[in-house]
Amino acid sequence: MLARPIRAATPAVMPYAALLPMALTVIVAYLGTMLWTLRTSFTASRTFPSDKFIGITQYTRLFDNERWMLSLHNLAVYGLLFILACLVIGFLLAVFIDQNVSGEGVLRTVFLYPYAMSFVATGLVWQWLLTPGTGIDGSIAALGFPDFVFDWIVDQDLAIYTVVIATVWQSAGLVMALMLAGLRGIDADIWKAARLDGIPAWRVYVSIILPMLWPTVATVFLLLATSVVKLYDAVVAMTQGGPGTASEVPAKFIMDHLFLRSNIGLASAGAIMLLVPVVALLAPYAYARSRRARSGA
Repeated sequence: MLARPIRAATPAVMPYAALLPMALTVIVAYLGTMLWTLRTSFTASRTFPSDKFIGITQYTRLFDNERWMLSLHNLAVYGLLFILACLVIGFLLAVFIDQNVSGEGVLRTVFLYPYAMSFVATGLVWQWLLTPGTGIDGSIAALGFPDFVFDWIVDQDLAIYTVVIATVWQSAGLVMALMLAGLRGIDADIWKAARLDGIPAWRVYVSIILPMLWPTVATVFLLLATSVVKLYDAVVAMTQGGPGTASEVPAKFIMDHLFLRSNIGLASAGAIMLLVPVVALLAPYAYARSRRARSGA
């Protein structure tokens, strides 16, 4: 008699049992390490963790550090240009492919392929392309323009823009794919009505289509903003944060102080400060989704 209740309860328990490994991973690997990093940022930890509590001293040192402030400035410039360029280029590519062009499958693959590459590979390829005397610079000079110079990657004022170029090239395809999925979900009757009313296509996109794509745009923005905060691989592969510290970013600052300068406390404070914008982005998004789910229910 006892076997029947056990067998009846098994299907209800199985989904929770399947989710248990992921739940433990989130609790231990994510929340646990996050709390440990937060605790360490309030201590005098250097080469090894320390229990000596020093309050917000590490955060004061962090924002007194010129290299950290430069990295924040670079990240702000990079993030603004990267997100804007990816949204514009990705949307235009999606609009282009949505016109039922011939070879659509090939074009989608070509535009999306760069995203399948690692940021390290992308950075190394673009480093070669942008190095003065080789790549773009050398190719144009070989075509008969010996005075042409494209030395952004070794210019302290322009180096961060070369990182923007490389990462936009890699990420615009993902934006294109997501935007295209959103465009394909638009009712065709909207276009028929717009043509009957004689509304220009650009006005339909600006006034009707884009507002309807707002959930897709919000998702794309969240993905791009998160990748901005995590920017590290492309910078290391392309410029090593140089020339000097001209293209320094917060993630590289943290990794350098963690592994090269043996300053765990300062690196932990930097990591917590990087966590703040991520939470600030995710919290409203999660709240909006929960509200939509409750209203739908």
